[in-house]
Amino acid sequence: MDQNELAPVTFAPAAVTVKTTSDGGYILSSPLPLGTYESSLGQMLRQRAGECPERIFLAERAPSGQWRALTYRDAARQADAIAQAYIDRHLSVNRPVMILSGNSIGHALVMLGGFMAGVPVVPVSAAYSLQSQDFVKLKTIFNEVRPALLYVERIDLFEKALSVLDLSDVEIVTANRETPRPTTPLAALLATVPSQQVEENFARVEPSTIAKILFSSGSTGIPKGVLNNHGMLCANQQMMSQVWPFMENTPPVLVDWLPWNHTFGGNHNFNLVLKQGGTLYIDGGKPVPGLIEQTVKNLADISPTIYFNVPAGFAMLLPFLENDAALRRNFFKRLQLVFYAAAALPQDLWQRLEAVSLLETGRKVPMTSSWGSTETAPAVTSAHFPIDRAGVIGLPLPGVFLKMVPNCGKFELRVKGPNVTTGYLKRPDLTAAAFDQEGYYRMGDAGAFADPADPVKGIIFNGRVAEDFKLNTGTWVHVGLLRVNVLAAAAPLLQDLLVTGHDRDCIGILAWPNIQECRKICGDCEGMQPAEELVRKADLTEFIRLALINFNTRQEGSSTRISRFMLMTAPPSIDANEITDKGYINQRVALEMRKELVERLHGQYPAPEVIIV
Repeated sequence: MDQNELAPVTFAPAAVTVKTTSDGGYILSSPLPLGTYESSLGQMLRQRAGECPERIFLAERAPSGQWRALTYRDAARQADAIAQAYIDRHLSVNRPVMILSGNSIGHALVMLGGFMAGVPVVPVSAAYSLQSQDFVKLKTIFNEVRPALLYVERIDLFEKALSVLDLSDVEIVTANRETPRPTTPLAALLATVPSQQVEENFARVEPSTIAKILFSSGSTGIPKGVLNNHGMLCANQQMMSQVWPFMENTPPVLVDWLPWNHTFGGNHNFNLVLKQGGTLYIDGGKPVPGLIEQTVKNLADISPTIYFNVPAGFAMLLPFLENDAALRRNFFKRLQLVFYAAAALPQDLWQRLEAVSLLETGRKVPMTSSWGSTETAPAVTSAHFPIDRAGVIGLPLPGVFLKMVPNCGKFELRVKGPNVTTGYLKRPDLTAAAFDQEGYYRMGDAGAFADPADPVKGIIFNGRVAEDFKLNTGTWVHVGLLRVNVLAAAAPLLQDLLVTGHDRDCIGILAWPNIQECRKICGDCEGMQPAEELVRKADLTEFIRLALINFNTRQEGSSTRISRFMLMTAPPSIDANEITDKGYINQRVALEMRKELVERLHGQYPAPEVIIV
């Protein structure tokens, strides 16, 4: 399809109902009623297989480098075969399927088979197996889930992690042909002949049936299992359909790397494609050096209609779009919408995305965002109207009630609706604590009106309530907003940062440098100097210092002025829960892990590496 043939992006009209509460807060909702929706994800699959059987549902790179595709008809047929295999093995809510694999067609079929049979699937972050050193999170999840079947696409990659698990009562299914341990080939499940039992199990799958259990990293250090039932996942897709009606004319085509163990990739994007009868090209790349090149290769091949990513992903991709005309042409050829989520997008990235869009198309491809969590399936709000800056998360989706509760100078955001989880796996204590007396889920995030005089202009994300702190003057520091503004002020030299100053007299910054961009400042484009030496270069630190001085001149008080900063090279630890596998920094945990650096930063006699602003 030529770019000029694309239907215009049409959103539902922006509208919101606002009610005030007795404590000075608000309850927001959409005046648009939620329409009817499917009772299960399996029903979605069967409907799409009937409507567009030959359309490509999923595609991935084969070892040859060519794309291997799976149609909706074949996906439904193979999901039924796997469902029968699960029934034969007496799998159930108490004998679920656990998945150790990156995104793949095999992973998808194992998951879809569970949807058809009413068997929960538990996709676990590959980082807990491949990047971890102690495997504590993996072992904790495994012991809590007690799976009867474990799908491991590549035993060779996961062998070290498997060696720490008690697999005596677990059947291992794999796509590997040769393995060092007893396994069942995935092909054997796919060869199972479906019987009437599949239809009987499928008929028993209800909205309350658990579809999957997603382990959210949270802020405690130990992931918690969020129960995702079919009803909440299907309701959320209906909500999105109603505010993004343009997808009816153009079924979405995605090139997507976002991991399916996380709600953004596994619920929002995967289910969006399934709901709309679209196509998902599985991107084996990732926004890290050495893997971003795979993403670039895939985007040079396939033109998406909607592009989803996290801020770190856009930061890695933008230099390629800016410098490669052929890639830019293919990327924008059919693109209707750019979407970011998972963390606030620095304004400089927003402006660079707009610039490459204008360069290639002569117009600004609409950019938007949403807000939600694993517990909300995930979308609660959507910016389904034109926005010109990062930070606006939109308005409540149809069927959602968003409560804004006054809390420490902010509005804490709480949620109620059919897209909200019923609780956590085997943790009634966490479930009880997660909801207030009116049944609203406590998200832990804060928000504010973009324009208090006109609520239709949407809500602004205002950081995590638990991340904010007071200076010793009693002044609140709002970490989320300050982080984004400082990154923008020093762009593109900082990758991410921690905001310090709790109970102190000034704000400090511990920052991870963007090594690639920093090398340009230091004239070290060939990468001759180790990162540890690079960050001590006077020309680099002076460049950042001047950027922060300029930033400070635009601030009105001590709650937003930066007094000192220090650059770090030791990466955040996934084992210590400093960072999620999609790149979001847990401020509270990271500051606790780096207490020594905080003390050096705020010392009465600052260390040489501390730069005074």
